[in-house]
Amino acid sequence: MKDKVPDLIVEGDIVLTMVDGQEPISNGRVCVCDGIITEVADRQKDGNESFTREPEAIGGSRTLVMPGLINGHTHAAMSIFRGLADDFPLKTWLFEKIFPAEARYVNENSVYWGGMLSCLEMMASGTTCIADGYFYQDATVKAICDSGMRGIISQGVIDLPAPGVEDPRENLLKAEEFISRWSGFSDMILPSLFCHSPVTCSKKTLTGSAEIAADYGVPLMMHLSETAQEVDEILKSTGLRPVHYLAELGVLDQNLIAVHAVHLDEGEILRIRENGVAVVHVPESNMKLCSGIARVHDMIEAGIKVGLGTDGPASNNDLDLLVEMDTAAKLGKVFSGDPTRMDARSVLRMATVEGASVLGLDNEIGTLEAGKKADIITIDLDSPNLCPFYDPYSAIVYSACGSNVSNVIIDGKTVMRNRKFSYIEKCEVINQVIEIAREIESNSF
Repeated sequence: MKDKVPDLIVEGDIVLTMVDGQEPISNGRVCVCDGIITEVADRQKDGNESFTREPEAIGGSRTLVMPGLINGHTHAAMSIFRGLADDFPLKTWLFEKIFPAEARYVNENSVYWGGMLSCLEMMASGTTCIADGYFYQDATVKAICDSGMRGIISQGVIDLPAPGVEDPRENLLKAEEFISRWSGFSDMILPSLFCHSPVTCSKKTLTGSAEIAADYGVPLMMHLSETAQEVDEILKSTGLRPVHYLAELGVLDQNLIAVHAVHLDEGEILRIRENGVAVVHVPESNMKLCSGIARVHDMIEAGIKVGLGTDGPASNNDLDLLVEMDTAAKLGKVFSGDPTRMDARSVLRMATVEGASVLGLDNEIGTLEAGKKADIITIDLDSPNLCPFYDPYSAIVYSACGSNVSNVIIDGKTVMRNRKFSYIEKCEVINQVIEIAREIESNSF
């Protein structure tokens, strides 16, 4: 693979590959051909190699090169509701504020432009792949494709009237139609299901979602044990804690990606590990809605795959994974009372290689190594908040923020260069969302 002539070379003072056991490479470069990484090397050892054609060059001095970040859980289109309903408990926020707003304002147009706005924000802060769950997801697929991002896009399933699925009896039919429609469409898109939660979905919906996911070989995403109230409701109705309830239904398996997983006891953590379930940690949303603090370190020590997500921009309210890493690390230390827990390197793994593993994409993305797809970002080390620079893991997790990202490459294509977008008209997206927001603001709900 090294023999292939690159069409893109990304260089930096530091190349952080995130490959197990591999230390940061000083004065390194990443060579890319046809969207695939062909070589990761030390420039000083290899010398200045000449090529038969002049490749595109990205990065250079005072630059850190690393894998693109992976947002393991979000609802991109909900950017249209950012700041609309803050400072409420989850149940009030969801049932009294968000659900009514969604019923009135969520449609193909708002989902597309809300999705585009979120793609702008995520790419600008270094995210190259997302796992998204919502409604009118055909529009989200279009937004992802138009922006140049990579994503697992999941059709929402819930036993309530929902945008685009007014009759809940059709929720599984609509979800399967969505998966069938987009399967094999693009290497950049994997269609899937997002089963809202064990509280808002019946046994039939939960088991039906799991069956569809298994039939198509795609992940099943689900909010799980987000609040203590949810756990109490499941206990009262079934006599079981949520994880054991899902196990009894046959839903708890390696296809399931559990989001939040805040209120798990020891037995549930053990059962999640035994059944190969992956988890996505969303600390800032959990904090904002006062849902609680997940036992992330305990899950990692138990051998559970744990990724990192932002949740939607209406409950966070930003999509900056660099800032989310800082929160995850510090919150984990406070919760455990141990400053050595949730160390910088472990948290950065959650947003890269472990995030890819959670989504079943670890053979494709998450590290910089030959044969992987070229999802790469560069960090500007001349930024004041990154000076002085001693340890790359600590600098990224505790000091960096989205504005430090200078270049973004997805599938070998430069989608943002020197903070200028290649495929998105930033002003058009913002103006479209402002118009949608004006309509929402002018009408009570």
